[in-house]
Formats: sequence, structure tokens, C-alpha cells
Amino acid sequence: MKNLSPKDLVFIVTGTLSFMLLVVLYALTRLAGTELPIWVILGIPAINFIIGYFLLSALLEKFIYRRIKVIYKTINNLKAPKNAQPLAVNITDDILGNVEREVVDWTKRQTQEIEKLKSSDNYRKEFIGDVSHELKTPIFNMQGYLHTLIDGGLYDEKINKSYLYKASLNLDRLGAIVEDLETISQLETNALMLDIRKFDFIRMAKEVLDSLEMQADLRDIKLVFKDNTLKTLAVMGDKERIRQVVTNLLTNSIKYGKAGGTTSVGIYDMHDNILIELTDNGIGIAEEHLPRLFERFYRVDKSRARDQGGTGLGLAIVKHIIEAHHQTINVRSTVGVGSTFGFTLKKA
Repeated sequence: MKNLSPKDLVFIVTGTLSFMLLVVLYALTRLAGTELPIWVILGIPAINFIIGYFLLSALLEKFIYRRIKVIYKTINNLKAPKNAQPLAVNITDDILGNVEREVVDWTKRQTQEIEKLKSSDNYRKEFIGDVSHELKTPIFNMQGYLHTLIDGGLYDEKINKSYLYKASLNLDRLGAIVEDLETISQLETNALMLDIRKFDFIRMAKEVLDSLEMQADLRDIKLVFKDNTLKTLAVMGDKERIRQVVTNLLTNSIKYGKAGGTTSVGIYDMHDNILIELTDNGIGIAEEHLPRLFERFYRVDKSRARDQGGTGLGLAIVKHIIEAHHQTINVRSTVGVGSTFGFTLKKA
């Protein structure tokens, strides 16, 4: 019954009524004890069927399906491409069933779209608040130092150089935030062209580890490769951007690592790709923070993160760089145990 067309439905209804009329006529003739000609007994239901069929078809077409067809065609035309031909609907089609399916699908899509819009709106509000806060801090600091110097502090040898130096640091921080925002914008809009070519990942990673060795020594953290690491490993990618990814992840592991701990680089074969994992035994990240960890300006511990420096955009840039290579990045972490960031690269 669910897949019946309007014509089928009219045929069944009028046929059922005509058959019932035939039964009634036959029963009446038997009860009255009269004999009507067979053509009368069959003819009246037949005429009723013909008239009823065309009459019901016209009524359905005019008062019900004409209105339903407008809804059905509107939904389909909204879904169809701009240059597509308008949908033709006949009364022989299962319009009710189609409309039901279309309305259910449309409702689901609209609900999903509304949820996405709400999520985007919340993200936009948070992002604007985070940007204003991140920019406000260095700007207010610089204002304080410079106003103090203008008001006479410039001639005080005890503070003039110190305040100029602090203002310079805040200006550098402000510039770093703007530069990182510009980098993310370019990556999102594909305006930043990647220089994809073959390079030795092992060699590049060793260079990064060597450059961060002094910073790691200050916190007594060891930077090592895991056992059985290959001597060389050719991959395809933008070498300098991947260097930025590795540097950012290793720097974070040093900042939030445990004094006397270790950060290791592991490399695993995945057929066409390789998996690079950077694992530390630091403070770890609570599970509720993991889904938002790669968002711009998202900080697990805001006060401590700002004390450690950085723009709050590092992990967002890392994610965009890896996705620009059409690869994936993920994180797993346990509080008090440590964290592992893993990303993939294409083999050369």
C-alpha cells in the first residue's frame, strides 16, 4: 500500500465500491424475489466504477495532488543544480511517498545545518573573544611601559632600558600573533602554496632535535629517536612546513614536559604513508580538552600557557599544515602519564 500511485489508489477505491454495489444489488433482487437482467446487475456497478474513477481522479488531481506536487517540485528544484531541468511529476507517480521521504530528508538536513550554524556561531564568538584578549594583553602592556617613559621614566636610568626592553618583547609577541593568524588564513584559503618535493625526514628531524637541545637541557628533558629508527627516510612534502610542525610539537613537549623526562620520535611504516609519533611523559592532557586542542587560541591551562609564551596558534597551524598535505594528525593523552601526537606523511 505504501508504494501505490494515486491512480492505483483510485482504481482500488472505485473498484471496491462498485463490487459492494454489485453485491447489494444481487442481495436485494434475491430478497425481493425478482429477477433482474444480468446486464442491469453488472451494468450499474460498471457505470458506477467508470464515473467514480474519473470523478475521484479529477478531485484528487485538483484538490490534493496539485498542491502536493507544488511542494514536491519545490523541494526537488531547491536540491537540484541551477542548470537542471524542472522536475516533471505525474499523477501516476508515488507523490505521497516521495513527499514523505523528501520532507524527512529535508528535516534531517535542516536540523544538521542548524546545529552546524549554532556551532559556527559559538566558535565565532569564542574566537573573537580570544583574539581580542590575546591582542589586548601585549597592547596594554606596551601602553603602560611607553606612557611611563613619556611621563618622565625615559630619563630614569633605573627603568628606561628595562621598560623599552619589555615593550619590545610585547611588540614581538603581537607581531607573532598577527603573523600566525596570517599563516592560518593563507592555509585555509589555499593562498599559501606548498613546495612539495622529496626530502629526508630523518635528517630534517635530527636538525630540529639539535636546535632544541639547549632548550630541552634547561628542563633536563631528553630528545631522542626510538630504537630501530631508520638512517634515512624519503617522504614527499614541504620540508620547511613539516620542519615547522616538528618544531612546534617538540617545543610544546619541552614546555609542558616533566623535568627529567623524555620526548621520543617514533616512525612507523603504513604502506604508502609513514606515521610519525612524538611521545612525552609529561603532565598529560585531560580527555575533555582533546577534541578542541587544535582550535585557534584554545589553551588547556590558560594562565600557565601564557606564562610559557607562545601565541596559542601553534597547534592550529600544525593541523592546517598537515591537512594541506592531505594527511591526518591526532593526539592521545593521559593525565600524569604523557601525550602522543601523531601525523602521517606520504612516502617518496
